[in-house]
Amino acid sequence: MTPIYQELGAGITCIESHYQRPGLACCYLLRQGREAALIDTGTAYTAPAILALLEQKGIAPNQVRYVIPTHVHLDHAGGAGQLMAALPEARLLVHPRGARHLVDPSRLRAGTVAVYGEETFKKEYGELLPVPEERVVEVADGKIIELGGRPLTCLDTPGHARHHICIWDPQSQGFFTGDTFGIAYPELETARGPFMLLPSTPVQFDPETWHATLDRLLSYRPERMYLTHYGQVLQPDKLAPVLHRELDAYSAIANAARDSEAPLETITRQLDAHIKQRLREAGSPLEQKTLDYLLGMDIELCAQGLEVWLQRQ
Repeated sequence: MTPIYQELGAGITCIESHYQRPGLACCYLLRQGREAALIDTGTAYTAPAILALLEQKGIAPNQVRYVIPTHVHLDHAGGAGQLMAALPEARLLVHPRGARHLVDPSRLRAGTVAVYGEETFKKEYGELLPVPEERVVEVADGKIIELGGRPLTCLDTPGHARHHICIWDPQSQGFFTGDTFGIAYPELETARGPFMLLPSTPVQFDPETWHATLDRLLSYRPERMYLTHYGQVLQPDKLAPVLHRELDAYSAIANAARDSEAPLETITRQLDAHIKQRLREAGSPLEQKTLDYLLGMDIELCAQGLEVWLQRQ
């Protein structure tokens, strides 16, 4: 598979993951001296592109020290098994709550098949390979690792998921944020800058905790965020207030549907209207058909997450 990638400076490469459509999800190669790390993995279908890029850059498989999924959702960790099988010296760094799911991915597989069906699972995610337990390292909050002498700090960052970590890189003054700092699809950017979305994907959406996590990330005064969906965004201090407002808006949309006869349908309809109204206010020129293509899946999954959260209250 031919890798599609973008060099971001500071030894960081953004790699297209080929998940569903271009520009939806990416992962990152971080290189320091003779050592390298991969942050997020994409799906099993992403692994050939990552390995091809390593070869293209002259990085031998045994130079990759770490594979670091920010969390175990399959667009972030589905290719972990394939990569670990191909990278003999690598250790898989993962949140303690997520480790068992990558050692034995049977529950991940069963849960995803239950939602999407067997045919869609195979088409989108391929095969989930287990990672040998002795190669998995559970990273506690604040754990500092070194890559060629370059310190990286792993932070426990719940809100989107209870098993989510973000990685702070002082050299680039940036965080690798997985889903914690939201979504910013390139196609939705307007003259006002990135259009930030909040992924309340099932099943662990927690707005109160997420507010605190965003504040914690901003306390490092980062200059940039490396999003899995999608790419680098700058001036996060100006973007974080949007995410805080969205957390409150999502909670309000869910709570307003509490007494509805069909809460999921109500939440979906209101969430769709809310996001598209924001896009109009931001000056997006995109037509309804294009917006439905770009956002349909996200709105559906986010609405499901809000319904699950509402049921837990």
